[in-house]
Amino acid sequence: MKFYLAPLEGITGHIYRNALEKYFPGTDRYFTPFIAPDQNRILRTKERRDVLPEHNQVLDLVPQILTNDAREFVRTASVLQEMGYQEVNLNLGCPSGTVVSKKRGSGLLAYPDEVDRLLEQIFEAVEIRVSVKTRIGKDNTSDALTLMEIYRQYPLSELIVHPRTQKDFYRGEPDRNVFGEILSLQYPFPVCYNGNLLTARDYREFCTRFPQVTAVMLGRGVIANPGLIRYLKTGEATGKERLLLFHDEVLEGYRQIFGEDKNALFRMKEMWIYMIHLFTDHERYVKKIRKAQSLLDYRCVVDALFREQELLTEGPMCWNLPQR
Repeated sequence: MKFYLAPLEGITGHIYRNALEKYFPGTDRYFTPFIAPDQNRILRTKERRDVLPEHNQVLDLVPQILTNDAREFVRTASVLQEMGYQEVNLNLGCPSGTVVSKKRGSGLLAYPDEVDRLLEQIFEAVEIRVSVKTRIGKDNTSDALTLMEIYRQYPLSELIVHPRTQKDFYRGEPDRNVFGEILSLQYPFPVCYNGNLLTARDYREFCTRFPQVTAVMLGRGVIANPGLIRYLKTGEATGKERLLLFHDEVLEGYRQIFGEDKNALFRMKEMWIYMIHLFTDHERYVKKIRKAQSLLDYRCVVDALFREQELLTEGPMCWNLPQR
């Protein structure tokens, strides 16, 4: 099985990816948070900083592009190819309202003909490998197989399927019955699964049901438990000492790129929304982390959490993670 890290805006940038690779190696492929080009510019400053090869110490990184304009996609892909990248990913899965309102991400899935036209124009001009990350529809799953038939016509390097609709956002369970129907088709490229593989139990249950799948993408489960992929590969549980080293490296990386503590703490608090669930009896620490206004206050709370609580090797029965 190959394991991919899903892109989460504001969390899985190069600081996080590098620390994860250093302390919890095992991720086979990383994806950047999406790049959203427009007619005025291809890469914003923070996007360029995130994809610069010298800022990334991971072996396999795929930049993700969010657009419904083939020209913008090809221009961006060309710039990334010049940087040394050999593959880019087209985002047809983002469910964000601001994205969908512009017919981008999963908002474009309501228009299969436009998806077809976008891919046709991309593959007429692109000189780099292209994978697609998709949901199974916008408001319902009625177009799921139609979309898959469209994808099958093109020389994708890979298709990553999140079996929810845009309307589902991240609520409820992914529709694995529809995913089973999708797998019943024949594809000239690999199909990767993404969606609610939050714990080792989730992963084992998925593998039992879909033994033919050879790649999975994990997102929130890894943010909650950075050692999850390594645990699935080797059986080595996440330890507090290594987790603290990982935490400290991410924190120091943010302090360096922001040049001050305020924004660094904001980024760390985003990470703790997920990672706090890995600890026993964590409820009384949540508010203290959220309210910490100085690095000293923050460190006191985090150090107490690591000192006083234990880690849940398999994770709780329900993570209750944010629906982002």
